[in-house]
Amino acid sequence: MVFKRRAPRSYLQIAADFVYPRGGWRRAGQYVLYRLRRLPDPAYKISRGIAAGVFTSFTPFFGLHFLISASLAWAMRGNIVAALLATFFGNPITFPIIAALSVDLGNFILGREEALPLSRVLSAFSQASQEIWANFHAIFTSAEPHWYQLSEFFSDLFLPYLVGGLIPGLVCAIAAYAASRPLISAYQKARIKRMKASFAKRMAKSQAAKADAGAKAD
Repeated sequence: MVFKRRAPRSYLQIAADFVYPRGGWRRAGQYVLYRLRRLPDPAYKISRGIAAGVFTSFTPFFGLHFLISASLAWAMRGNIVAALLATFFGNPITFPIIAALSVDLGNFILGREEALPLSRVLSAFSQASQEIWANFHAIFTSAEPHWYQLSEFFSDLFLPYLVGGLIPGLVCAIAAYAASRPLISAYQKARIKRMKASFAKRMAKSQAAKADAGAKAD
């Protein structure tokens, strides 16, 4: 295949690149912005996709962010690629802030006074993932599945995270849409203007070359 890596990455390398990309987060951010600027759709569709991706970053459905953001962008008639790229808003740097804010706000909305420390929030998701996998494995073996820990996880963490992430997610999505639409629109207009100027320049050179060739022929 043309785009296949010569040396496939190991799972450890994939995880390491997610935590810290090889070129650094600055280069990764520049790449995302470059891809967003090159998308062919109108500015409003790209901005809708960005809003969908940013909003999805505030949901606790880890591992499904691409699918959810693409579905939201499709429902909103936004750009799906922009939605996938905008999920970059949720990264190892911002996730702790998003998680802490969402869980605390969710507990407040649900009338719960107890707030989980951030370290417990992160470890709870890891333990829940392990239990889901263990229960799935138990379907095909003689092992007995256990669901009580998942029940506690859903009640104590997942539900507050889901409820608390809606408001800041919506606010950040609206802000992302409002900020990105005029910027993308201005960039697209400037790019079209540069392309027209470049085309006119090439046409002028072509006509001048034809005129010189005609003069020499005479």
